Amino acid sequence: MGKLHLFDMDGTLLQGSAAAVEISRQLGLDREIAELERGFVAGEMTPLQFAQRACDLWADELTELTVAAAFDGSPWLTGIREVWADIRTRGERCAVISLSPGFFVERLLAWGADTAHGSRWPALPIRAAVEPAGILSPAAKVRIADELCVQYGLTRADCVAYGDSMSDTELFAAVPQSVAVNADHHVSGLASYAYAGSDLREAYELVRTGR
Repeated sequence: MGKLHLFDMDGTLLQGSAAAVEISRQLGLDREIAELERGFVAGEMTPLQFAQRACDLWADELTELTVAAAFDGSPWLTGIREVWADIRTRGERCAVISLSPGFFVERLLAWGADTAHGSRWPALPIRAAVEPAGILSPAAKVRIADELCVQYGLTRADCVAYGDSMSDTELFAAVPQSVAVNADHHVSGLASYAYAGSDLREAYELVRTGR
């Protein structure tokens, strides 16, 4: 029986950063996004409210070229492509599920992810309102994982989750194996394994060897 490896992006594949931070950095909006991130982490706004505020911040300025520059310049863990290639060689599957905008998350398909799921934000440049139904929540990660299990003929028992923070707690609670990657206290007590470092191959090896 194969496995389904489920990866968070912000703070997990992206070490110490998030898509919104990297995009805002390209636009010279570091201070403004830091304030939004602080409020979100503190639970002062929902994923939808964060998306609405970020869209207002980026309105008319954000382009595909800016997103591409942010993606290319982000502090990714090393070894992502190698891990996903190994997963696929073994006949297993890998997916990215993130609350961040899909137009950033989906760029990881080119690195070897079988599927990538992000929130549905307005098309670029942003001139439309955020559609609430398109914004993912922590609970949506579990729903998407279940949908992928059906698609691949697997069950939750075949899943491994990789994450770092509060948005991963529901998924960690739903699957039997999980890896806390450079994680905070929200998931460190829930995870099967814990990894601190900059190479995804080392975190993946914890699952491969069971230690």
